[in-house]
Formats: sequence, C-alpha cells, structure tokens
Amino acid sequence: MLKQVTLGAAVFAAALSAEPLAEQAKATGMAPIPQNTTELYKLIDNPDNPINAEKVALGKQLYFDPRLSKSGLISCNFCHNLATGGVDGVPAATGHKWRHNPHHLNSPTVYNAVFADRQFWDGRDPDLEAQAQGPMQAPPEMAAAPEHVEAVVNSIPGYVKAFKHAYSNPDMKPTFKDVADVIAVYERTLVTPSRFDRYLDGCDKALSDKEKAGLKTFIEKGCVSCHTGVAIGGGMQPFPAVGKYKYADIGDFRGDKNGMVKVPTLRNIDETAPYFHNGAVWSLKEAIEIMGETQLGIKLSPEDVASIETFLKSLTGKKPDVTFPMLPARTDATPIPDLN
Repeated sequence: MLKQVTLGAAVFAAALSAEPLAEQAKATGMAPIPQNTTELYKLIDNPDNPINAEKVALGKQLYFDPRLSKSGLISCNFCHNLATGGVDGVPAATGHKWRHNPHHLNSPTVYNAVFADRQFWDGRDPDLEAQAQGPMQAPPEMAAAPEHVEAVVNSIPGYVKAFKHAYSNPDMKPTFKDVADVIAVYERTLVTPSRFDRYLDGCDKALSDKEKAGLKTFIEKGCVSCHTGVAIGGGMQPFPAVGKYKYADIGDFRGDKNGMVKVPTLRNIDETAPYFHNGAVWSLKEAIEIMGETQLGIKLSPEDVASIETFLKSLTGKKPDVTFPMLPARTDATPIPDLN
C-alpha cells in the first residue's frame, strides 16, 4: 500500500506539472471561497433553513449566551472562541463542572465549518443544524436538556419577539430545534477568505514565491489526496492510513465504525493548535511530519516540512468583524443556573 500511495502521488504530480500552479491546485479539487456574495450564499445556505439577517443576528446572540447551558456559564463561544481561531486552545474540550471530553477529543474550529462534508470527528452529523444540537445536550459540554434550552428562550421576551420576527410567525413558540437552527445560521456566515483564495481566482501576486513553492510541495507530496475542496479538508478518511500515529494512546477515539475520521480544515491552521482529534500536537511542523508518516507513508525532509508550513500559513484568512452582542434580560421565569 505504501508503494501505491507514493507512486500515485508521483504520477498525479507529473500529470499536472505542465499546468500553471493555480490550475494544478484547482485540478486537485482545491477551491476558493467565492468573492461574490451571491455565489458565496449559494454555497453556505441551507434550503431547509434559509439564511436571513434576522436569523443571523439572533443566532449570534444565542451563540454567545451562556444561559443556554445548565450552569449558566458556558456558551458555544466557550469551546469555539471566535477571538482565538474558533477553538478553545486546549487539548480536550472542557465544559460543565470542568469535565474533559471522555474520549479526549479536541474542539475543532467553527470558522469555515460550513464547507465541511460532515460534522464531528466521527462525521455523524451532515450539517451545522444537526451539529448545533449536540454540544448543548452533552453532559461534559453545556449539559442542558432540550427542555432547559426551550425554557430559557421562551422565558425571555426579547428572544421570543426575535424568533417571531426572524420566522415571520407571530404565533411562534421557539423549540430546541429552532434554537439550534438559528445558531447554525450564524455559524454559516463565519467564513474567512484568504490570500490563497485570491491566488486561485487569478491574482498571481497574492502568494509569495515561497508560499507558491510550499503549495507545489503540498501537491506533489500528495497532501491534496485528503485536504481538498473549499475547506481544504472536511471529508472523511481513514486515520492512520499507512503508518502508526505516535500519540494514538491519548484518548480512545478510533474513528467511526469503519475507522474513518473527519479531515480537519487547514484554513487558519496556524491559529488552531493543538492539532489532531486528540489535541496531542502543539507544533505545526510536527503535525506536518506526522501526516507524512501516517497518511502518505513518507518521511518528509525538514525542507519539505518548512515549505508546506509556509504555504499553510497563507490559508490564514480575514475573520468577520465580531462585536460582543448585548443579550436580552432574564425574567423571574428564566431557569436559574445549576452548577451541579
């Protein structure tokens, strides 16, 4: 299998060698975030939960509202901090009663999550709407029953009014699913276009010569066999594929029933350490080395590692402007925090 992977990458690179580098990248399946707003919304919208400005504003409030949690302390932003790359910056997700994820799973970034094919490390949910329901209920995260979330939202007149307005339904009584849906709408807007996108769109000067060399190395070594699409990742692949993962003993996660693990997006990768599903690696260079060993079956030279790292840093994108939202006041009917 090792020979097949290595040979396949070499043949693939050779077939593309006559094309301009940006065209080579697109030929592998790498794709830019659309610059045109209309085209972007076609990509990020969910027909079953269409985006509108009112849902985005409401979803943003709820994303930052810790009162949805059992303790009244933990919001979505707690683990997916928009100020720190959309992650919490610790190896294992930590939530209610300071408990860590029982499988030692790391919090993936929420930025550009809309471009992923699946959500969660085991890919169990197809979209952000389904995903948003999980952390609110999970005991080691927000630990809130759906009934608690509904009670909080329906006890606050400002939220009830906002839901009625967002859905143009004067009789609406928000459900747990409605709360998750508007949070997902907000998350769909959290995209971060980068210089790499401008390069794919034809701006040759958007990347430096060293970054282009890194992209070339990234393609030729076969990294694009998993890290492709708009997310530069986001699909499901076996992990490890051809070599041993040196930190496999940290946590008990081994993928879905077929050993498949969600491929993390490489966008903003320089801001989302620690790396891998179990948050075992803090150095981007080491993460690149490990990927060569486990997924490609090759030992990357220090020069190749440095070159790929240079390219990956060009994927750091412009974040949406985020101002902390003012939240509507609780009432006497709002459930009180429970720290137990």
